[in-house]
Amino acid sequence: MTSATGPAPLSRDRVERGVLRVLRPVVIAVLFAVTAFPFLYMLMLSVRDIQELILDPGSLWPQSFTLSTYADVLGRQGFLTFIRNSAIVAVTSVAVTMLISIPGAYAVARLRFFGRRQVHFLFLAVYLFPAIILAIPLFVLFTMLGLRGSLIGLILVYIAQTVPVTVYMLRNYFESVPPSVEEAASIDGCGRIETIWRVVLPLSKPALMATGLYSFMIAWNEFLFALLFLVEKRDSWTVSLGLSQLAGSIEIPTTVLMAGSVVLTLPIVLIFFASERLLTEGLTVGAEKG
Repeated sequence: MTSATGPAPLSRDRVERGVLRVLRPVVIAVLFAVTAFPFLYMLMLSVRDIQELILDPGSLWPQSFTLSTYADVLGRQGFLTFIRNSAIVAVTSVAVTMLISIPGAYAVARLRFFGRRQVHFLFLAVYLFPAIILAIPLFVLFTMLGLRGSLIGLILVYIAQTVPVTVYMLRNYFESVPPSVEEAASIDGCGRIETIWRVVLPLSKPALMATGLYSFMIAWNEFLFALLFLVEKRDSWTVSLGLSQLAGSIEIPTTVLMAGSVVLTLPIVLIFFASERLLTEGLTVGAEKG
């Protein structure tokens, strides 16, 4: 009998695990750098003096920091009004979208009716058409209804955009909630609405937060419909429309424009990090009793 004198050959599984162990942090670091660098560069430009930028445009880190760019952009006529308009549009759109989507998604997930399996695909059919195709008939319709130039008309457009996809997303999540939990609530005397409020919604916080953030991002950042419906009425402009007006002016320094971009981006970033726990957590452990 002979004994092995050399090391045991590496298995394919061990090699793949070792390669993945090395590549995983590298890939994460590269993706983080690619994602974070544009925002970091924008942030660094927003706190630089314009004279310093002209003298040394290739430098990333400023020699001195200044917040006068933020005071400049916020002090410009109407910019705070633009932020207020965007906040009204975004918050109202999210509230109405969730108010419509929650019962709609629950009905598709739990109730039995003819065409139930096809209805959520019909909701998504609106995304088969580019936004510019819908813009012209909406422009004519809103002109006839007298909603052009009003925030109400813009909110209606955003709700129509976000409801189909939020119904689709929530429906998939509601189906993952154990039916036995709802049956237990029904035995305890809860009606359908009370079951949704006390059982389904608490277990669906991650999905509600994700869809709410999605709706907020669309309403806060959208530009095409805001330009189409509000361009004639400056007092109703949103912040994205106001920022585009700054970008089109040769009198506005680049640093001030970057400060405005940070103001536009910061609410989304703050909301995302504030809701990170809800976006990542699953169903409550132990919610279903044996």
